[in-house]
Amino acid sequence: MTDVTLFFREFARTRRDTGAIAPSSPQLARALTRHVVSSPDRPRAVLEVGPGTGAVTRHITAALGRLDTLDLVEANPRFAAMLARAYGHERRLRLLTGLVQEHELGSYDTIVCGLPFANFDAGTAQDIFDRLLGALRPGGTLSFFAYAGVPRLRRAFTTGAARERTLAVQAVVGRTLRGHSFATETVLGNLPPARVHHLAPVARTAYIG
Repeated sequence: MTDVTLFFREFARTRRDTGAIAPSSPQLARALTRHVVSSPDRPRAVLEVGPGTGAVTRHITAALGRLDTLDLVEANPRFAAMLARAYGHERRLRLLTGLVQEHELGSYDTIVCGLPFANFDAGTAQDIFDRLLGALRPGGTLSFFAYAGVPRLRRAFTTGAARERTLAVQAVVGRTLRGHSFATETVLGNLPPARVHHLAPVARTAYIG
C-alpha cells in the first residue's frame, strides 16, 4: 500500500483525528520545515508531531546534520507502522506512538506540528500548545499550519454546541498566535491552500495576519 492510499483510507476511517484531507504538498513541507536548519556548532534536536505518512518527515531528515536527532510522535498506529518501516534504520530518529500528551517530551530547537487543532476541543488545543511551547529551547521555533479560509467557514456553517466549540478553540489559537507568532506564510500550492504559522516561546514581532 502506498503512503497516499493509506492516507486517504485513514482519512475516510478517522477523519476527525487525521484532520488533513490530503498529504502535505512539497511546498507546504518546505514552509513547515523552514526553521529546521543544521548548526555547525552543536547537535540540534527536532520534534515532529503528527507526521502521518511522512510527507514532511522526508524534508526534515534531509535537513538534519550528522549529529542532529529527530523525535516523531504519531497517534495513528497504521501511520506509525509505516514510519517504523521507513525509518527504523535511522539511529538519529526515535518514534513515539500515541498522543503527544501521553509522552514526556525532551527539549527541542525546532518543532513541526501537523495536528488538526480545529478538530480538538479548546482544553486539548491549549494543553498541546503549552506542552510544545514549553519544550522549546531558548531561540527555538514551533511551526504548524491551518487550512486557509477554513476558520471562517466553520464559524459560518456551524451552530449550537458545535459553534461554541469552534469559537472556543479558535480563541485558543488566536491567543497563541498573538503571544508567540513571529511569521506567517500562505502556501497556495497545497490541497487546500494553507497558512503556516511560526512561533517562538516569546513572540519576536507582532503577528502577521
